Amino acid sequence: MNKVILMGRLTRDPEMRYSSGENQTAIARYTLAVDRRFKRQGDEQTADFINCVVFGRGAEFAQNYLHQGIKIAVTGRIQTGSYTNKDGQRVFTTEVVVEEQEFAESKAASEHGRSGYQQAAPSRPEPTQAAGDGFMNIPDAIDEELPFKN
Repeated sequence: MNKVILMGRLTRDPEMRYSSGENQTAIARYTLAVDRRFKRQGDEQTADFINCVVFGRGAEFAQNYLHQGIKIAVTGRIQTGSYTNKDGQRVFTTEVVVEEQEFAESKAASEHGRSGYQQAAPSRPEPTQAAGDGFMNIPDAIDEELPFKN
């Protein structure tokens, strides 16, 4: 089985092109910076930079809605390949072929940068801590929302 799940931020806007031939297919490429869970002592790099490629409608979605800095989650598969560069040297490649991609944070959080998690004022009253008795005071307005009543 070859299955990859990643969450990270785009290092730059996706690069889009179309395949040649009769049935042109959209192809988008981008790099995800994926934070490492653990940092080894003396290791300065805390993220891995993973090349991704997506085809067809997914590529058009990436071109239209994804941009540098946005946090996304992708699923796909690892694909390896090789080619000979202009100097005659063999170059090996590894990339993730994206099958699904989705936003991993709200639009407001991505516009505010990495600090994220800016929330609007709650739409209903919040419970407050009572003095000394260990129970929270439930606001009167919340009674209608409780699934049970006496």
